[in-house]
Amino acid sequence: MHSHVLPRRNVVANAIYGLLNPIPFGCFVAALIFDIVYARTGVILWMKGAAWLIVFGLLFAIVPRLVNLTQVWITSRHAAVRGERLDFWLNLVAIVAAIFNAFVHSRDAYAVIPEGVWLSAVTVLLLAIGHIVVAVRASDRGVLAHD
Repeated sequence: MHSHVLPRRNVVANAIYGLLNPIPFGCFVAALIFDIVYARTGVILWMKGAAWLIVFGLLFAIVPRLVNLTQVWITSRHAAVRGERLDFWLNLVAIVAAIFNAFVHSRDAYAVIPEGVWLSAVTVLLLAIGHIVVAVRASDRGVLAHD
């Protein structure tokens, strides 16, 4: 009888991932709200705030994505489920959209709309779908994604 032992994920890496992963989502949601407010009011302060939130979201997205890359594709690739891989790709595409959004927000204030709003919405939508996929897959396995 041959039993296959699945690799165990690093507890510290899981803690860092769990701590830092929600921060980019919050920054990108706030940037979307700021972009919508700027599109409605035309007050440049909202566009500048959105630009800073996008930058902070991208900076805080680096470490969780590296942890996710390591856990899903390198150390426990056999234990990684399809939902975790889909979440990885959705997050990667969202980060690419956020990078383009940062370039859009570096333009003159009135040139940000409507591309900035659309890119912010795409970024938030992709991240939200990734979180939903992970939560649904975890609930299917009987594991709570968040305590």
